Amino acid sequence: MPDRLSGLGVSPGAGTGPVRTIAGAVPEPPVGERHEGDAAAETARVLAALEEVAADLEKRGDRAGGEARDVLAAQAMMARDPGLAELAGQKIADGTSAPRAVYEAFGVFRDMLAGAGDYVAARVADLDDIRDRTVAVLRGLPMPGVPDSDEPFVLVARDLAPADTALLDPAKVVAFVTEEGGPTSHTAILARSMGVPAVVACPGCTALAEGTVVLVDGGSGDVRPDPSAEEVARARSAAGARSAALAATTGPGATADGHAVPLLANIGGPRDVAAALAHGAEGVGLFRTEFLFLDRTTPPGEDEQEAAYRAVLQAFPYVVVRALDAGADKPLGFLPATGEEPNPALGERGLRMLRRHPEVLAGQLAALARAARGLPVELLVMAPMVADAAEAREFAEACRAEGVTRAGVMIEIPAAALRARDLAVEADFFSIGTNDLAQYTFAADRQVGALSRLQDPWQPAVLDLVALTAEGAGGKACGVCGEAAGDPALACVLAGLGVTSLSMSPPSLPAVRAALAAHTLDQCRHAATAARAAHDAATARGAAREALPALAALGL
Repeated sequence: MPDRLSGLGVSPGAGTGPVRTIAGAVPEPPVGERHEGDAAAETARVLAALEEVAADLEKRGDRAGGEARDVLAAQAMMARDPGLAELAGQKIADGTSAPRAVYEAFGVFRDMLAGAGDYVAARVADLDDIRDRTVAVLRGLPMPGVPDSDEPFVLVARDLAPADTALLDPAKVVAFVTEEGGPTSHTAILARSMGVPAVVACPGCTALAEGTVVLVDGGSGDVRPDPSAEEVARARSAAGARSAALAATTGPGATADGHAVPLLANIGGPRDVAAALAHGAEGVGLFRTEFLFLDRTTPPGEDEQEAAYRAVLQAFPYVVVRALDAGADKPLGFLPATGEEPNPALGERGLRMLRRHPEVLAGQLAALARAARGLPVELLVMAPMVADAAEAREFAEACRAEGVTRAGVMIEIPAAALRARDLAVEADFFSIGTNDLAQYTFAADRQVGALSRLQDPWQPAVLDLVALTAEGAGGKACGVCGEAAGDPALACVLAGLGVTSLSMSPPSLPAVRAALAAHTLDQCRHAATAARAAHDAATARGAAREALPALAALGL
């Protein structure tokens, strides 16, 4: 057994405990397995099983809330994809048994999407998890999932399906370690939202024997099997000091010399309001509105939208809403793409889709304007996937037509960052989505663990684009709402690059608040310069941390 494994730390903190692995693997149905001749009955079984899986995923999402709800709603849509059911039905008509037909149908989708380079395709854990759950229903087998344990443990897996991580108890699961995944994978996002240390893209971790005690450092990415008592004591001491330091820093986000950097929350709906407030969010920097539109055959009415929006707007003085971001990994039945898209991530997504369905955008904007009426809230609405100034101008005009006075754009496409000064003429504010900006800059799907090096927001090329955007904003608000904002060291660098606000998962707010409060704006600028001068992400991270000396003392 190696003395140390190394991966990508994606959720800070330290956790120690015995290794536990995902239980109840579902065996592959035998090749050539046939049914007894009633194709209609077998097909009905498949449809019922897919619906049972979809309903279970939605129920888990509702119980978990937050970002987990959005992730699991997207999975439920996959389970209800009519193409899957149709393909399984065709195989059953040829005599294949229901379990084998499901297995092969998912295999066809998996191979087809992977070959097309689809944004969804790399989410192998999601697709395989839905397949295995459906086969388990058909076979009457226990669902795969997290093992029961009487003691806290470290969950180790090749990858983790959202359905497994959404309902985990942080009191029992002290850390995640996976062989695959990247900094913006579902595992990473959910780990940060839960405040659980996590390391992804860690080769060899699944070879750790069940019960082996490991020490996981979610900041450095180190995983140490059989740690000494002294190593565990140091890790626990550091974790305690970190918690105390974070609790001692309160109030609005600002650097040590008083430069304000508002700290905002990323939320997915009204159920996330309490967590955002509990962690001291000064407002909402990314209100994802997709939760209202997923798994529907028609868009929600304006009254339904208004009620949901008002529940969030009345809780904060400042809320940035992202207009419906449909397409790619979030297909909606009532917003079909034009023809077949070989690569949906590069097709009709976000604003491109809304431009083809202006009535959907108009209804959403009207509902938002009505929801804000009479409330002491500053409402800002932004368009996703904006490519150029013409699109920014068209979106701003649509907003004004429905009574929304502040219209902005997300900077997720390199072209928009490079010509930010043109977009600033049309938009009232910018919000940089670092997750998509990184994947489009490097042509590296953010769900592919093997490409995690290229998805790292510390990549100097991504930092250059952030700097260009902040400069091009010309004094207008320019925030960051990607996962990068929740990294305490990177948050300081972003402030040094000229970013005016940071929005993140609520549990990340205390650490970022403490990191900013411990450094002056000049130190943040020096760290930003050092990071941009580096040649790769690891060197950039190291150079920035050297320029931010208080991070180590804070345990960040």
